[in-house]
Amino acid sequence: MPDERLLNLYPSLRQVSPGALDDVLQRHARHLHAPADTRLFDEGAPCQGFPLVIEGEIRVARGSPSGRLLELYRVTPGELCVLSTSCLFGERPLQAHGQTTAPTELLLLGRAGFEQLLHENAFRAYVFGIFADRLADLMSLAEAVAFQRLDRRLAHALLGHGAVVAATHQSLADELGTVREIVTRLLKRFEQAGWVRLGRERIELADAAALRALAAGEDA
Repeated sequence: MPDERLLNLYPSLRQVSPGALDDVLQRHARHLHAPADTRLFDEGAPCQGFPLVIEGEIRVARGSPSGRLLELYRVTPGELCVLSTSCLFGERPLQAHGQTTAPTELLLLGRAGFEQLLHENAFRAYVFGIFADRLADLMSLAEAVAFQRLDRRLAHALLGHGAVVAATHQSLADELGTVREIVTRLLKRFEQAGWVRLGRERIELADAAALRALAAGEDA
């Protein structure tokens, strides 16, 4: 019988006939537990399956030959990895890597199980709905990288986490697709302006209103 947590997180599975779902889970699924910072898949590797996240988080990012990273999106419980979806559809190698950011529990559907579930109308509609949402997110990311100033993107990244952001300069650089030195330089500029106070793996927002104005496109 399917895990009730899985059905609550992915309610479209409730609309799959019980016999068909049991068959997929028994024959074509693996239950995995991975600690934080576990590399689940690599760029250029064949897709091993379709992950359904029950607990934890997977960060999907693309690297460059120079070592820079660009975070594409994160997969949390109840969400889908569109990279895995597209690779299973097109039978192509993965175009980015995925790594857990916290202890993660997931169910990995093999290609045959994924294709079997796609014959179910509810699951197919869910997959394509999430695919469309993620595509819109990636278009927004591409627009931000191409057209928005990095200081505005950094201000936006700092907001929404409360008064204190627990992050390293390197992790912010990875999220923004740049290098640590540039993030450090911008954060020091923010500190000199009185907008933040910097500590070890800690950034305290001293003037969130100023950061919000910058993120909205208003020059300081």
